[in-house]
Amino acid sequence: MGMLMTKLWKLWWSDKEHKVIIVGLDNAGKTTILYQLVTGEVVNTSPTIGSNVEEVTWRNIHFIMWDIGGQESLRTSWSSYYSHTHFLIAVIDSTDRERLGSMKKELYSMLAHDDLAKAAILIYANKQDVDGAMTAAEISEELNLTSIKSHRWQIQACCALSGEGVTAGIEWIASNIP
Repeated sequence: MGMLMTKLWKLWWSDKEHKVIIVGLDNAGKTTILYQLVTGEVVNTSPTIGSNVEEVTWRNIHFIMWDIGGQESLRTSWSSYYSHTHFLIAVIDSTDRERLGSMKKELYSMLAHDDLAKAAILIYANKQDVDGAMTAAEISEELNLTSIKSHRWQIQACCALSGEGVTAGIEWIASNIP
């Protein structure tokens, strides 16, 4: 009973901040997802050069979310954001079959980084509203996610424009706070 009360207390009354980094290739929908969480609306965005940072409170849990630019020239700087990260959100454009291999390479490189050793991973399979989009199961298979044993992970189908699936992903993160 005491364990249950502790878990509920942490879920509803946590004042600790949790660092989240949002990564993905350019045009995956990272910034749209971030502002869907912040405002609940679609915000007109342009390609992120550098990063955007926002504080998000979800069920009394405080997150500092870093949305990091995904252009190829910016990916080498991603590791400078890893320190003290609790959660990694990887956003994948479910319609971009040609670059899924590039995202797989980036993902496994991040998983091997010491600063992310304890981070839980949420993968948003974005743009599910587009005809021909890969399903979350297809993306999971292509990324070989079942081979990841060193991190807690979840893949979540979503549409950043409508917000569908975005809340389910944040709920998973909230339920995985140590």
